[in-house]
Amino acid sequence: MPSTFNYSKPVSTKEFLGRKEDCRLLATFLNQGENVTIYEPPKTGVMSIINQTFTNMKNSGVQFTTVEYSILSTRSVSQFCIRLGSAIIGKIASTPGEYSNAVANLLGESHFVFDEKQYEATGDILSLSWSLDDQDIKAILELPYKAAAWKGRRLIVLLQEFQNIMQTEDGEKVCNLLQGIFKSLSLEQRSQAQYLFTGSSHNAMHEIFGVKKYFYRQVERLEVSQIETREIIEYITRGFLTTGKVIDKDLLLGTCTLFRNNIWYINHFASICDSLTRGYIMEPILNEALDILISIHEPRFEKIMNDLTTFQVSLLKAILCGHNKFTSTEVIEEYKLNSSANVKRLKDALSKKEIIYFKDDNHPIVLDPLFEYWASNFYFGLKI
Repeated sequence: MPSTFNYSKPVSTKEFLGRKEDCRLLATFLNQGENVTIYEPPKTGVMSIINQTFTNMKNSGVQFTTVEYSILSTRSVSQFCIRLGSAIIGKIASTPGEYSNAVANLLGESHFVFDEKQYEATGDILSLSWSLDDQDIKAILELPYKAAAWKGRRLIVLLQEFQNIMQTEDGEKVCNLLQGIFKSLSLEQRSQAQYLFTGSSHNAMHEIFGVKKYFYRQVERLEVSQIETREIIEYITRGFLTTGKVIDKDLLLGTCTLFRNNIWYINHFASICDSLTRGYIMEPILNEALDILISIHEPRFEKIMNDLTTFQVSLLKAILCGHNKFTSTEVIEEYKLNSSANVKRLKDALSKKEIIYFKDDNHPIVLDPLFEYWASNFYFGLKI
C-alpha cells in the first residue's frame, strides 16, 4: 500500500509542494535559451522542481524533448562522451538503422561509430573507432544543437551529478571545450537546445560554477527556495487526516524547525509517525519516530565522523556550538585547533567532504539537518 507521505522518489503535480516561483524561473530561463545549473544537498527536491517545471511547460504548449544522463558512475572522458552521445541519439532515433543514420549524419567526421554488436552487448549506441581526441569531445558536446536542428525538435539535456566530471582524467578540458561552444552559439542555436546541470555535492558544484567560474555568464544558477512552514504544516495535517489521524500544529512547527523545512526528511518522519498510531499523534509518538529515523541514518552519520581527523572533529564541534570566528585566539585555544593556517585547511576538508558549506561571510551551514541534530545531541552531547 503506498504511503500518504512520499519520500521514495521525486514528485510532481498533486504531490508537489510550494516552490512555484522556482518552477516559473526555471521555465523562464530555459524558454529564453539559457543554460541552467541547480546544485543543492541531497534530497532537497531538485528533481521534483525539474519534473514539475517540465510538466508545467508541456501543459502550456511548449514542445521539447528531454535527454537525461547521470554522470554518477562515469570515471573517464571517453565513457562520458559515449554515454552522453548515446543518450542523445537514443532520443532522436529508435531502431539500429536509424541509429546508424543519425551517427553518420551528425558525427560522421568524428571517431564515433554505431557498432550493432557492441550495442547489443552494452546498450551503448556509440562506440569509438579510434582514440578519443579534443575534436571528438567537442563533437559530442555540440551534438544537442546538431540533433535538434536535424530533427526539428528542441532538446533539453539534463546532466545529473555533474560535479563527477571532475572525477574523470580530464574534466577541466571538458568544461573548457563546452565553455567555448557556449560562446560560439548563435541565438538560433541557443533556442534549439539547452543544458541543465544538477549536482547533489553542493561544494563540488560550487567549486566548478562559483569558484573556478566555468561557464561564467553562460549558465544561470537557480537557487532552490525553502518551502514555507505554513504550507508544510497544512500538507502534513491533510495527510494525517486522510488516514484518520490528528496532530497538533505546534508539534509540526517543531518538526519543521528540526528538519529546517526539508520536505524529504519531513515526509519520511511523518510516514513513520503514521505507522505508529491509529488516532491522535502526541509528542511521545514523535519522539519514537525520531528515534527510528535516527537509527536508520546513524550508520551513515557514524561513518562521516569516523572519517574525520581529531582536528576536523574539533572544528565541527566549534561550528555546532555557534562559533564562526574560527581564527580567533579564544576559539583556537578552546577547541585546540592549533593555528589559523590549520583552521583554513580544516575548513577546506569539511567542505570537500560535503559536511559544511561556508557562505561568503564565512558563516557555516551544516548541509544535512538531521546529521546536525545527531552530531550535536548524540555525538557531542551538546543538547543545543
